[in-house]
Amino acid sequence: MTTSDKIPENETRKRFIAGAVCPACQVMDGIRMWEVDGVPNRDCVHCGYSDTLNADGNSIPNELATRVNVSALQKPKDTKGQALQFFPNPKLKK
Repeated sequence: MTTSDKIPENETRKRFIAGAVCPACQVMDGIRMWEVDGVPNRDCVHCGYSDTLNADGNSIPNELATRVNVSALQKPKDTKGQALQFFPNPKLKK
């Protein structure tokens, strides 16, 4: 029995890349690569960093959460107004 007989067909094979350095934690030989539907992915076993690669082998950056792409999806909260009354300071001279 070989090792290929033990891996189910629907599970992807993750392989370590020799000499690869993690872009997040800078540890060598901790990067694994695998493909899902023809798209290469990689992750680090030391710090948990993961990303997806494009056809040129460059990292595809994740979109940062900003008020433009996050708050537009959320309904604004109903805020109840409160009346405030300011009193003049009696110690303050004009």
